[in-house]
Amino acid sequence: MKSLRTGALLLSPLLFVLLAAFVVPLLLLVPTSFQEYRPGEGIATDVWTLQNFVRIGADEFYREVVLRTIGLGIAVTLSCLLLGYPVAYLIVRGNPRWRLPLTLLVIFPLMLNLVVRSFGWIVLLTNRGVVNNLLIDIGLIERPLRLMFNMTGLMIGLTHIYLPFMVLMLVAALQNVPRDVESAAATLGSSRFHIFRAVTLPLTAPGIISGSILVFVLTISALVTPRMLGGPTYQVMATLIYDEFMLLLDWPSGSALSFALAIATIFIIWISSRMTKRWAGLA
Repeated sequence: MKSLRTGALLLSPLLFVLLAAFVVPLLLLVPTSFQEYRPGEGIATDVWTLQNFVRIGADEFYREVVLRTIGLGIAVTLSCLLLGYPVAYLIVRGNPRWRLPLTLLVIFPLMLNLVVRSFGWIVLLTNRGVVNNLLIDIGLIERPLRLMFNMTGLMIGLTHIYLPFMVLMLVAALQNVPRDVESAAATLGSSRFHIFRAVTLPLTAPGIISGSILVFVLTISALVTPRMLGGPTYQVMATLIYDEFMLLLDWPSGSALSFALAIATIFIIWISSRMTKRWAGLA
């Protein structure tokens, strides 16, 4: 009982911050999301409707934005995983002299402001940016590639921004893999590839799932980078919510979109946590 009370006291500051910064604002959006917005008049507080939620699935524009956001989250998560796993493996299992430089290389982008990193990608990806000018100079292309205001630019920018989170999660997972298990498999005649496929990869599955959850949630809720690299026309859910609140002043629609995004995120985290527990039980 004493340990339970101590644990509750230790968690109380975090729970207070979670309630104040997330739960209470989310609950405040619930009544607004069921109200009606009338252009030129404002919010009709005497009218209650489900139209704001129905529009998310019925309206072609909203449906396209939702599907684009989910597709972007999946694409960035997969790219971070494919790029991050080899880097994490080199940090943990590679030459010790490269461990510190690789770790610093992964962590260094986190020390830069998000806006600065996004501006850096604008310089690189514009029609007359560094990448297009280089490709034209060496003769690979004749006209600039369209690398901004589309899925390509968003994927590149968000992958660079969230790759360190994936690498750090995978490093922790790889460090928890017992070396004795891999040594036993090698003693029994398994090849290095078979050891990785049958031993290392399954044992790091909880870290893969946790890193994927983190990157996916951060991607679908990102605002600054999609606004800068996607522009005002290539919308994702976060930029659409911002526009509904700040530009159109349609708070009911913005509240419904925010609530839907929050519920979807919580559902994804819940499903993924169950998968993590199942993987941990199998391991």
